[in-house]
Amino acid sequence: MVLILFILCLFVVLSDCQQNPTISFITKERIVNIGDTIDLSCSVQYARDYPVIWAKINRDNPVNHLFISKGSSLSIPDNRYSIRHDDASSTYTLQISKIQEIDAGHYQCQVVIGTSSRVTADVNVYVRIPPVISDNSTRSVITSAGASISLQCYSFGYPQPSISWRRENNDLLPTGGALYRGNILIIHNITKNDRGTYYCIADNNVGKGARRNVGVEVEFPPSVTIDRPRYEQALQYDADLHCHIESFPTPSIIWLKDGYELKDSQHHHISIFSTSHEFTDSVLRVKRIEKRHYGEYVCKAINKLGTDQKVIQLRESVNPMCPPSCGIGYAGFIGAASHPYITNFNIMCLLLISLLVSYKLSTQHM
Repeated sequence: MVLILFILCLFVVLSDCQQNPTISFITKERIVNIGDTIDLSCSVQYARDYPVIWAKINRDNPVNHLFISKGSSLSIPDNRYSIRHDDASSTYTLQISKIQEIDAGHYQCQVVIGTSSRVTADVNVYVRIPPVISDNSTRSVITSAGASISLQCYSFGYPQPSISWRRENNDLLPTGGALYRGNILIIHNITKNDRGTYYCIADNNVGKGARRNVGVEVEFPPSVTIDRPRYEQALQYDADLHCHIESFPTPSIIWLKDGYELKDSQHHHISIFSTSHEFTDSVLRVKRIEKRHYGEYVCKAINKLGTDQKVIQLRESVNPMCPPSCGIGYAGFIGAASHPYITNFNIMCLLLISLLVSYKLSTQHM
């Protein structure tokens, strides 16, 4: 009887010794935020005489695996890592604090049986990362009216961000609507009305998202407009003729009279100034008008895509027109309109002032 019991005990011991190490539990996939602390647990059986290792696996380059711990000791000098061993459950817990973007990856619990034999179990760690728009996204576009363009936007982060497009001030997109979803926004048969700022917006519900401004410039021929087709002014007074041009690129602007280009001179002065990126104003001042200055003037704008012009008539008037002839001139003093005569209205004002002064003086002597 004793012999039978001895044989049974020996069988149990031998069978236990022949059990291969196994991993009975590994933490499931983790998704965490930057700054979090996580625990990765690995429970083993029949591994008392074998080393248990935690490693971060580099799938692209196996030579660069990061071995973090062996048994209950750390293998790297980083105080963000710690290892705990619970002998009762034979569990090895790797703790990573102050999670960073670089901590995302593939972690592996290993029981080393021999030089080329290991028992392993894996767990993936994903770190939520706010969107970042890639450098290969479109930054700006310069095109011509009638062409087709492609605005491209790419982003990375975790989870993978979604991409949408909007226009400045929520203007309607050329594709219709105020919002377009997708990485690539294609605009066919583009017009000058499609120019402006487009927003590529990347969002994955982590942080505030990311946005890139994409400037779209559309080159188009000049379009000339005028305030009025006819101006009137009296002899020896000045007249200002106004002309407005919408164009990109910026045009050359000339004024013509009787087919001849006008230049700054004793009787003409040309002003040109930009009011915005694609808008330019020009004013032709005809100074101290003589009979020969009446007639048709042409405001003409030219760029590489075309030309446009408008005709403005300057006619004689009996009375001076204000503006620009709104100044006062008398006895050699020249006013804003550069004319040597004083108007009837101004004479009446001066007479009224003289009468008031005289009345004031007479009442003081009484």
